[in-house]
Amino acid sequence: MTPEDVLEEFRSAGALLQGHFILSSGLRSPTFLQKMTIFSDPARTERLCRALAEVITRQFGRIDIVVSPAIGGIIPGYETARHLGAKAIFVERDPGGPFTLRRGFSIPAGARAVIVEDIVTTGLSARECLASLKDEAGEVVGAACLIDRSGGRGEIGLPLVSLVTLDIPTYSPDALPPELAALPAVKPGSRAISAP
Repeated sequence: MTPEDVLEEFRSAGALLQGHFILSSGLRSPTFLQKMTIFSDPARTERLCRALAEVITRQFGRIDIVVSPAIGGIIPGYETARHLGAKAIFVERDPGGPFTLRRGFSIPAGARAVIVEDIVTTGLSARECLASLKDEAGEVVGAACLIDRSGGRGEIGLPLVSLVTLDIPTYSPDALPPELAALPAVKPGSRAISAP
């Protein structure tokens, strides 16, 4: 699957949005990738995650366990693990706390693990995921995502592979270009959404 094929999957699903968006990081962007629109379509998810599994295998070799940050990484992590013939586990937060492995999940000695994310913007979720795995006996060999929107600048602490690397600009809320400042800001993501 070429990078253009991947972007066409997002376009045809209506998941490549233009406007003024507030990202999970608090930064602003003229482009938003609505990955949950992708993940609501099992056939589309299967195609993308099969391609990601192929990239992971070429880069990292045998993978025994895929670890994803909850909640956004669970679906692509599971589907990618399926194509790798690997186990799928995830880290999750206690309210207000750091990511942790729970539910009896572990990375045993001798196991090779990879972190699978949906979209990487700053790399924060993957870094926090990696930090939560520091005491595991197995080895975390790398990270992977469908789209790296950081232009390759997202810092994870591991080698990162992706299906597409985009250099989508992000801006601090107090340093918006005039054309972005003129548009109403929308927060289409899930972080910091409070219950009614």
